[in-house]
Amino acid sequence: MADHERPLAPRGRRAVAALRRHLAGAGFAPDQVLCSTARRAVETWEGVAPAFPPGTPVELAEELYGATAGTLLRRLRQLPEAVGGVLLVGHNPGLSDLATGLAGSGAADLLRRLEAKFPTGALATLVLPDPWASVRWGSAELAGYVVPRDLSHARAP
Repeated sequence: MADHERPLAPRGRRAVAALRRHLAGAGFAPDQVLCSTARRAVETWEGVAPAFPPGTPVELAEELYGATAGTLLRRLRQLPEAVGGVLLVGHNPGLSDLATGLAGSGAADLLRRLEAKFPTGALATLVLPDPWASVRWGSAELAGYVVPRDLSHARAP
């Protein structure tokens, strides 16, 4: 099976369920979702979508599949200024490199964990002080970081 068409594995489906529960309680509702067209990325979005208001705008973008951190940063810079929050669903190593590259401040323990590992299903919450067009490396505060293993229900069936 081609990598682009590979579905989530059972462990991935459990991680998505745990992330959905976490997001539902977090109070974050993105103004825009940018999601890779890869099957497992779309399945991830579909799995967490119930945590957000119905009708949350979603853009399925082929260029996010296998994108580098630089490509992802350029895509973020294209967002309209009116977009307040974005959920980016994509792939490593691009997402990991983007999160670590943007995170210039935050709690030391979160920064260490982010830099050490960004596994499948990780969620980094970054707060940017500037408009999207001005986003630059090291400008964000890492406000949160969870991996599926952190979530108490991650191992639930």
